Amino acid sequence: MAASSYPEAIRRLLASEGGYVNHPSDPGGPTNFGITLGDYRKYVKADASAADVRAIQVGEAKAIYRSKYWDAMRGDELPAGVDYCVFDYAVNSGTGRAPKVLQRVLRVPVTGRVDDATLAAARGRDARALIQGICDERMRFLQSLKTWPVFGRGWTKRVAAVRTAALAMSDKAAGRVPSSDASSTSSHGKGVVPVNDAARKGSAGGAIATGGAAAQQSAASGADWITVALIVVAALAIAVGAWAFWRWRQKRQQEAPA
Repeated sequence: MAASSYPEAIRRLLASEGGYVNHPSDPGGPTNFGITLGDYRKYVKADASAADVRAIQVGEAKAIYRSKYWDAMRGDELPAGVDYCVFDYAVNSGTGRAPKVLQRVLRVPVTGRVDDATLAAARGRDARALIQGICDERMRFLQSLKTWPVFGRGWTKRVAAVRTAALAMSDKAAGRVPSSDASSTSSHGKGVVPVNDAARKGSAGGAIATGGAAAQQSAASGADWITVALIVVAALAIAVGAWAFWRWRQKRQQEAPA
């Protein structure tokens, strides 16, 4: 509902879109900051080339997003959270589809543009329910695309991040306790696993302590220095191996899906 939603929305959008890409399976072709070659020709330069798209600066991308997407969706007039949800959908799937989805979720006449009747209906509904409905429909649409096997994993993460952030924006505007921020690890599809320093120190330290005790016992028994040295080296090797295994296991846990 307020213009203050835009700075956070554009920050999150640019983080999702990234820089220049030209994936062979992406029908958008050369794309920079999420601006495709077709969009750049439509909004900026009719005969633009891939090189022109590659040269887009972030300030120019922001200007395009503000006028051609945010303002086109009347973002400043939509409820907080719903504005970002519709904005990101419009960027990802088109300014024609996003308003229609919003209208279908609202169960109002589908005109394909965010008109006054749509705004009035959106303001009278629960924003959290609208966000959930839009994101659910977005996922169904994306899963129907032939490029889903290629981009599905990334799209799933993106929609999940948008859903979480939009709900948090809505909660904040309504004075509720905000939902967990989408910039947390949940938006990256990874679970947070606390570092278990006790286990790490225990495994490596225990191996060293055991080896040291064995070396002392061997020396006391009259073993030559070579035998004692071999015992110490073996203990150190076991300690290094234990530490490496702990690091590998910790990384696996950190990167596991949340």
